[in-house]
Amino acid sequence: MNTPDTLFYDGQCPLCMREVRLLERLADGHLRMINLHEVPSAPGEPGQLEMLKNLHLRTGDDEWLTGVDATVRAWSHTRWGFLFKALRLPFIGTLADATYQYWARKRFQHLYGCAKCMDVE
Repeated sequence: MNTPDTLFYDGQCPLCMREVRLLERLADGHLRMINLHEVPSAPGEPGQLEMLKNLHLRTGDDEWLTGVDATVRAWSHTRWGFLFKALRLPFIGTLADATYQYWARKRFQHLYGCAKCMDVE
């Protein structure tokens, strides 16, 4: 039996929760979702602060994906996954990554009011 992918999400982010609820409805059963505010980070995992800054997904093969790569992988568990693969095309991928990083930074600052901790790793 294959180990499912695990998506780590920010349960205090309304937009994140909207996407998680949609994924819960549409996913194929091989995607687990964990609210970062409900469990502590396990040894060998990125810290909670790092995972709150950017979406993280651990594949069933224990590979870590972040940002757009995590989104594409999560949506690959739905029938709509083929649409998200376009986000990895050369020009579109570069634009998607830059847009996501900008949005993630603004989202974190808005939710947590913590501009200084954005530089903490």
